[in-house]
Amino acid sequence: MPDDTVRSATYTVPCEDYVHVVEFSPYDCGSPASLLAYGGNQYVVVGTCRFKEEDTEVEGVEFISLQVFMHGVRVDAIAWSPETRLDKLPPVIRLCTTAADKKIRLWTSNLQNNCDVKLMEGHTSYINHLVFEPAEGKQIASVSDDHTCRVWDLDGNETTSFRLRSPGVSVCWHPEDICKLMVAEKKGTIRFYDLVTQHAILSLDSGQMPLMSADWCLTNTIKVGAVVANDWVIWDITRSSYPLEKRPAHVAKARHFRWSRANENLFATTGYPGKINSQLLVHHLGHPQPVMIGSASVGAGLSWHKTLPLCVVGGDRKLFFWMTEM
Repeated sequence: MPDDTVRSATYTVPCEDYVHVVEFSPYDCGSPASLLAYGGNQYVVVGTCRFKEEDTEVEGVEFISLQVFMHGVRVDAIAWSPETRLDKLPPVIRLCTTAADKKIRLWTSNLQNNCDVKLMEGHTSYINHLVFEPAEGKQIASVSDDHTCRVWDLDGNETTSFRLRSPGVSVCWHPEDICKLMVAEKKGTIRFYDLVTQHAILSLDSGQMPLMSADWCLTNTIKVGAVVANDWVIWDITRSSYPLEKRPAHVAKARHFRWSRANENLFATTGYPGKINSQLLVHHLGHPQPVMIGSASVGAGLSWHKTLPLCVVGGDRKLFFWMTEM
């Protein structure tokens, strides 16, 4: 593809620290603004974002920091709880994080003087991803290099554990199907587990490895996507355990796959950071080529806005936002 299609970020927000992970909240928080959390080497920042596409009085992007949680170790993953509300008195902020010390931290704050952190221990290796149960937020699922997927209650008790055949890289809990967990493994397999019977009920095979990231489409539950080696792959889970579509995406290994939360045909992938830049590609299932190529200095994490065709990537003391023109 010609280089003139590479776009710099639509908006940037400066940060105090290198950003390792960034997540928009996928839930309605009772505010017109979107909640966003990002994690650095020492702390987690929670704030609200407004974009000019939502509010014409905003010049580009307006980020307001609400709270900084002292984390003490590098933040590797962040998950938002559906219990987070800004329209309550006092407000409730709840999210969980993972770190290189193999612990999950559950943070609960009222944005005033009350901030509680609970440690959850049990994984014996690096935790790659985690997610809250999306209906009530009373459980957390996590996947690790220790070849397990574990489910926890909010008191830190491990309630369920699934033994995997290779490192767990992604876990998804769909709001329309809360009795199932989708777990992606590095060896290229994605399995769906029934949380009632605690058995695997469906598996998808990418036919190659390493699988680094997978996602379950929010707006269409039959669509699953992943990045494996340097390709993106898409499944229709009603049709076959083998991919429906597969295309090369990144010259080197691909790192993240995320479906848009607003459009079932839109998804983004990122490459591993090169010597200088990391590449973000936005794809549309109807187009043979990416509809947008973004370049960010270094680059880590990937998340879509709840309603806009906009995604965010973290970088060196910056957040990069790209708006996709559809």
